[in-house]
Amino acid sequence: MAIIERPAGDSLTYADADAAVTATSSYGYLRRPVETEGWRSWAFTVDHKKIGIMYGVSAMFFFVLGGLEAGLIRLQLAGPEGTILSADKYNQMFTMHATTMVFLFVMPMAAAFANYFIPLQVGARDVAFPRLNALSFWVFIFGALFLNSSWILGGGADGGWFMYAPNSDVPFSPSNGVDFWALGLQITGIASLVGAINLIVTVLNMRAPGMSLMKMPIFTWMAFVVQFLLLFAIPVITVALFLLMFQRSYDATFFSVEEGADPLLWQHLFWIFGHPEVYILVLPSFGIISEVLPVFSKKPLFGYPFVVFSGAAIGFVGWGVWAHHMFASGLGPVSVAVFSVATMAIAVPTGVKIINWTLTMWGGKLQFTTAMLFAVGLIVQFTIGGLSGVTHSVAPSDTQQTDTYYIVAHFHYVIFGGAVLGLFSGLYYWWPKMFGKCLNEKWGKWNFWVMIIGMNLTFGPMHIVGLQGQPRRMYQWTENRAGEGPFNIATWNLVATIGTFVLAIGTLLFFINALVIHRKQPIAPLDPWDARSLEWLTTSPPKPHNFDRTPTVHALDEVFHRKYEDIGEGDEHEYVQRSTLEELVEEEERNGDAHIHLPAPSYWPIVLAFALPVMAYGVIYTTWLIVLGAAIAIAAMFGWALEPADAEESDFDPPAAGGETSKELANV
Repeated sequence: MAIIERPAGDSLTYADADAAVTATSSYGYLRRPVETEGWRSWAFTVDHKKIGIMYGVSAMFFFVLGGLEAGLIRLQLAGPEGTILSADKYNQMFTMHATTMVFLFVMPMAAAFANYFIPLQVGARDVAFPRLNALSFWVFIFGALFLNSSWILGGGADGGWFMYAPNSDVPFSPSNGVDFWALGLQITGIASLVGAINLIVTVLNMRAPGMSLMKMPIFTWMAFVVQFLLLFAIPVITVALFLLMFQRSYDATFFSVEEGADPLLWQHLFWIFGHPEVYILVLPSFGIISEVLPVFSKKPLFGYPFVVFSGAAIGFVGWGVWAHHMFASGLGPVSVAVFSVATMAIAVPTGVKIINWTLTMWGGKLQFTTAMLFAVGLIVQFTIGGLSGVTHSVAPSDTQQTDTYYIVAHFHYVIFGGAVLGLFSGLYYWWPKMFGKCLNEKWGKWNFWVMIIGMNLTFGPMHIVGLQGQPRRMYQWTENRAGEGPFNIATWNLVATIGTFVLAIGTLLFFINALVIHRKQPIAPLDPWDARSLEWLTTSPPKPHNFDRTPTVHALDEVFHRKYEDIGEGDEHEYVQRSTLEELVEEEERNGDAHIHLPAPSYWPIVLAFALPVMAYGVIYTTWLIVLGAAIAIAAMFGWALEPADAEESDFDPPAAGGETSKELANV
């Protein structure tokens, strides 16, 4: 496949942003500044794009918090008989670190991309239920703050992010940390459930004319699968959390052996949620790099249907592998054999994706931008994690490895190497779409390489110390367990700790790039990457209503096919550029819809979300807070029901043909 661009003098494909801005000065609206109308426009917004940005900012805050917790853990384990943390504080730290990274960073960061880009990629003006979308975000925020308020109200949860019974019961964990954990995750679970229903309805009912399911961008497909996983997984963990809450707060006996109950009930409930949760974490990143790789390989995604159906297969088969987390619990040979086979089977659709990504790059004109580097890094690092994961399908091997640092290494190569690297790829790729400027590529590449080196220094040695017998969840290791030779447990623990701080430096480089260098960057061209999918068929950042005219979709990679015409014959494809994205967006604006209805901002989602932690504090401290929270919730629902549905139409009338210009609209 060949792509022939128009001659430089006949094209709006520019080598630098300054030339682009100069050449399109009469169409300055094509690069709208980020709107900053004050804090109310963010706090009360129901715009999916602003909600996506707020999700992202919140997630990055908790990424920093989780990183600080990880740094303390590694300082404690850097040498023998560490004294940085007591045993109790260490238990709290590793519990809250894992909880923060899983539930308060990766999940909401994926939600940030899903909220921002799913409506844009399917050609919609917003999600199906904008106010529910705002409610989802604020419920997440209040749940996260409630969960972390335990640090100042007696200490964090100390039973591990898995919170196995009976260790999570009052006799073994008498502080309120576990109560905050159980109630906080119930609140954030509500946010995930509301968001999942919203996005499912958006994808099914609000796709642009002509966009069949098999013309949707891969990111939307993978996020769509994730919403179904959330829809069915969140109720399972919610049941488990309710049982734990009643066990601790109201003297129930769901996990009490002395009352005839079986503590393995908790493990089954948790891991029935917990293993689909792994794919809830990584599938959005799989979708992101499936968007990035074709753009920077200058060719379509290889085997689009296989990527789609392998993602769906991962979501389906993921429900049948939970008990490989329980091989050491005495399930019996039949159960162990069944779940061993299922664990091997799920490697197949994952391998299909890796093959498709590799063949997408094969023969392409590769551009190693920062986004592309993070995408390739995901493929490599996730493959390492996947290979170590396959060893857990072999029950005797798993039984030896479980509860050692080998499991910690595997999990972090999957989650950090898979989910986190993909999220950073998405940040660099979509940053100009969200904010109108590209992140600095030089700083970005330093960000990538330092993070990759830090990641492998941190988690690579954990494979070795795990196989040498270092157990997980132990707050100290002793000199006499270090082993012989220069590369013993002591050496590798020190390397892992150094790697943690290298990783922290890499993360700091991103924040410098985003918060400092970003301000100095020139305005980005409308099409900085020669993109392919529908979210680019609008201004950068997009207008409040996304599209001036609802786009009609004729092909997968709709924007690419609008820019390029295939002049090849037969099976030979040769594309010549006929239009630029600037010209396409100008045409959309000239033919914009006469009237667009958008929902009005609302503060009731905040009030309703605030009621949930008030009731949760009531469960821990006093029933009167439950009553107060319920009263606030009822008042918020009444207020919500009575407020007008749409904003004033005049506020969002786009320029129809011959109408006002988009420059004027940008000032509304």
